[in-house]
Order: sequence, then C-alpha cells, then structure tokens
Amino acid sequence: MFTGHELESSSTLEWRQPCRRLTFPEIQQATQNFDESLVIGRGGFGKVYRGTIISDVMLLIVAIKRLDSTSNQGEVEFWAEVETLSKLRHCHLVSLIGYCTDGTERILVYDYMPHGTLEDHLHKLQTPLPWMLRLNICIGAARGLNYLHTGTGIKHGVIHRDVKSSNILLHKTWAAKISDFGLSKIGPTNQQFTHVSTIVKGTFGYLDPDYFSTGRLTRKSDVYAFGVVMFEVLCGKRAVDESLDEDHWGLARWAQESMKEGRLKQIVDPNIRERISTKCLKEFSRLAERCLNSHPKQRPTMAEVMVRLESILVLQEKTSNTLHPASMTIFGRKMPMFLFQSHGENQAINRSLRSSESLFDSNKGESQKIYRFDFLTISIATEHFSEANKIWQDLSDSMYKGRL
Repeated sequence: MFTGHELESSSTLEWRQPCRRLTFPEIQQATQNFDESLVIGRGGFGKVYRGTIISDVMLLIVAIKRLDSTSNQGEVEFWAEVETLSKLRHCHLVSLIGYCTDGTERILVYDYMPHGTLEDHLHKLQTPLPWMLRLNICIGAARGLNYLHTGTGIKHGVIHRDVKSSNILLHKTWAAKISDFGLSKIGPTNQQFTHVSTIVKGTFGYLDPDYFSTGRLTRKSDVYAFGVVMFEVLCGKRAVDESLDEDHWGLARWAQESMKEGRLKQIVDPNIRERISTKCLKEFSRLAERCLNSHPKQRPTMAEVMVRLESILVLQEKTSNTLHPASMTIFGRKMPMFLFQSHGENQAINRSLRSSESLFDSNKGESQKIYRFDFLTISIATEHFSEANKIWQDLSDSMYKGRL
C-alpha cells in the first residue's frame, strides 16, 4: 500500500508513457465509485469525473470520461479516440493516459486540465481572459492542429473534424490542448487537398459549409472551424448566438458582415477592446476571415495560421511595450516592476498589500491607492510564478517580479 509520502503527485504532468488498459475496479476506485461530487463536466456523451490513479510510484490526477451507453458517441468514436491518441504525443494535444472496456462500459482517462475549456472562460465563467492570453491560446491550438495535419510522423495526417472552443482544454500553465478525437479521420499527407468522403458530422456553427454540402472532408475543414474559434475569442460570442441579428445567429456570417460594414471595432469583446492594437486587430480579423473563405483551397493551412498568429503576438508585444513600458502605476507613482509575494492563499494578499503600503508610507504628499488583482492577472504577470521571475525566497515566502 502506498502512502501519501511515497507517491509523487502530478495533476498535469506531460504524460509520456504508452496508453494503458485499465480495469473497471481501478476506475471505480479512482472516482470513488463515480461520486457525483467529483463530476467536472457533463454532456450528451456522458459525464467527466476528476479522479486519481496510481502508476508506478506516481499518483496522477486525471479526468475520467464515462460514456453513456445511449449517447451519440458510440463504439466507433470511442475506438477512434483510443487509436488516434495512442499514436500521437504533442505538447498541444491532450494526453490519453488509459481506457477501460467492461461489458457496455466505455471509459477514457485523460491528463487533468485544471483550467477547464476555452469555452468555459469565454461563455460560462465570470473570468474574462486577457487579450494576450487569448492570443497565446490560439497559437497553442494552431500548433496542435498543425501537428495533426502535417507533423504526426505516421505518414498520415489527422483531420480533427470537431474543432471548437469546448474541445480546447487549458493546462495549468494556460497552454492550449486539443481534445476529443472521436470524429477524427486519418488521411494521406502527400497531397495537399486530398479529401475523405464521409457522412457529415461535426458541430453546428463550426461546420465547414463546403464539407456540409459535398461530404468531402479535408484539412481545410478544420481550418474553417478554427476561424470560427478565432472570432469567438475576439468577439466573446458563441458560434451560434441568439443575441445576434435574427438572420445572423451564426457567428461566422455575422462577423464577416460586420467587417464588410466597417464595424470591426464594435464587435470586439468589451473586456479586451482597449487592449488590442489597431494593427493587430486588423491582422487577426483578416486571418480569421481567410479561414472562413467559402472556397477551401483559398483558406490558409494551419501552418500558415500558426506563423501568422505568432507574428501578430510579436506585433502586439511591441505595441504594448511602446504604449505601456515595463512599468505600472501604484499609489499614484511609477514603478519599474511590481513585486508579487507568495505566502499561502489568504495570507499572501494581506501580507503583500501591507508590504506595498509600507513601501510608500513616506509619500505623504501623494494620493495612495491599493489595487486589488485577481489571481489570473497575477499568474500571467509573473509568467505563472516562474522560477526565472523569482527574486527572493525563504522558508515560507517567495517574492516574484512581474509585468502588468
């Protein structure tokens, strides 16, 4: 029997071992017999539980997807997921740790993603993501899709076929991870526009119109869906949003029409509108629009999308540094850096605020104001409390430098 001290715990370790078959009793133990309090997600496919499994001397925190026998995700989709993810390993693809088949039970075990999905943060939670983080998430997802399309090393590319914000998971570092390969198809990579003829499947709002009308599935179908995700990230609207004009419930068409009418700035999510440089906004929206081209051959490849997004990030960083050099206003005066102190969850806030107050007690003539930041802002400012930004540590405290 392992004790807590003998086990190395990991919630989002990059899993490199082969996918393994788990027994149903192991799954029951991992989920405390499918305890409802451990449910972290649910849908037409069934439920997802947060669980723990033991591998060698490591305790892994995992996400366990138990498929409902009556769900739309059937036997074919289950084995497609197992087969695809068993062959693929990439930092921007979710890791499949194991699976279980027992009678009618079909269960998939993944690396646990503590920040949930991109959809959660865009539409469900009251946690609006900063523009730079949204851009980095898009870049990560693009890298994952590009790997699927061209870099798998198995002589065949993978067409995901269900790219959407709910299938982009977020690692503890906020890195994007492509997930849910139940609808994926494998095809040769030696011909750029090779298609696979299939029964049309996917999610309304993200579905490539050309694929829908012809049944010809290509990698450019994923590109179209990614363009919808880009506008979702930019506008903060769902792919199908009833708050839009009655004739434009589809985000793709609404965004394109808005651009033609010169209303690009107005459709940007108000939470990020003032944070995007004009040039970056134009470049990002044009790239998204190209992804939605009605002619698949005119759409960019995911490799091109990835490179363009990376250049947009560089452009945004340069603009941000010009407008807001590495400094911030605290208590009515400029500081070159803001120091973040880590000392436990509750004590950290009070202690760091007291420290900040004491730094400026001498400024009697200046207006003093303390700003309250949410944890996400602090995490991003310190690059997720990276060792490179740590400037001091003792037995109980750590001090970090950060940029806001």
